[in-house]
Amino acid sequence: MRKKIATKKLNRSGRSRRAMYRSLVRSLAEHGKIKTTKAKAKATQPKIDRILRLVAQGDLSARRQTLSMLGNDKETVQIFFDKYKELATSRSSGFTRLTKLLPRKGDSAEMAILELIETSKKNENDSSKNK
Repeated sequence: MRKKIATKKLNRSGRSRRAMYRSLVRSLAEHGKIKTTKAKAKATQPKIDRILRLVAQGDLSARRQTLSMLGNDKETVQIFFDKYKELATSRSSGFTRLTKLLPRKGDSAEMAILELIETSKKNENDSSKNK
């Protein structure tokens, strides 16, 4: 019986899973959206929400906690605290959007796009200006 299983293991060891989460969060910070499997995207969403709640606090303690979560990756932390500060302060949660895609061709894995809400709004505004 499966009872009280809190984490999605994603067929990885603990260290490998932590490295995967850090990599996905780093890519999302740099590009604003990522294309990955649905399971990885769903497992990464709470991590991103927690980081952006820390960004909304904006103090030294929050910065250090974010550094700890991202494995002392100062560049990514700087991106979050500079680029996404407005997004973090304007909302209390729900910073990301998960959009389903067609299955991957090779193994029929369910794919999804995980994007930050702010970047999708900017893209919509740019496309409406072009019309």
